[in-house]
Amino acid sequence: MKIGIFGSGVVGNTLGTKFTELGHEVKMGSRTASNDKAAAWVGSAGSKASQGTFADAAAFGEILFNCTSGAVSLPALEAAGAKNLAGKILVDVSNPLDFSKGMPPSLTVCNTDSTGEQIQRAFPNVKVVKALNTLTSALMVNPGALAGEHDLFICGNDDGAKGRVTEILREWLGWKNIVDVGDITAARGTEGLMLLWIRLYGKLQTPHFNWHITR
Repeated sequence: MKIGIFGSGVVGNTLGTKFTELGHEVKMGSRTASNDKAAAWVGSAGSKASQGTFADAAAFGEILFNCTSGAVSLPALEAAGAKNLAGKILVDVSNPLDFSKGMPPSLTVCNTDSTGEQIQRAFPNVKVVKALNTLTSALMVNPGALAGEHDLFICGNDDGAKGRVTEILREWLGWKNIVDVGDITAARGTEGLMLLWIRLYGKLQTPHFNWHITR
């Protein structure tokens, strides 16, 4: 499959590398086609990896992953182009964290809105599925690194898109426990979880933990 990734940070690198290892073609999009971080990733990820602008990645991908910071996700997707995004599944991994006043961060949007909702409103022809935004990137692609049961949350308005993303999470990344928490407004909750996640990271002194619901 052809996959477009927006963002050249740790999350984009981690997901992109995993997807190329599975045999998929991945194009990493950035503001410029010559982004140094993207170029370094291409050099390490092999022949199935390539880079370009946000628009290049959007046009290339059959499925798309938004791995930009939530505060800049909308400008990045606007640069990607509505025509290139239309009709595709966009897995939104972003979180609207604001570090401008130091630690702990606040959220640039919360309570009555979320980055996931903002993206869905701005691009109504895109099938936005919020997922993978509540844990560290290493666990996104290797949930088995944690012992015991733990969960991944997804939400979105399109049931078919959520079903396809669930298949990818299970078959490609090895996730067993995927909890559908509803429509895209549930992103307010999953994005908000990151405020507690960061506190726990500081307390536990490791990012290698995750959530689990017991019944």
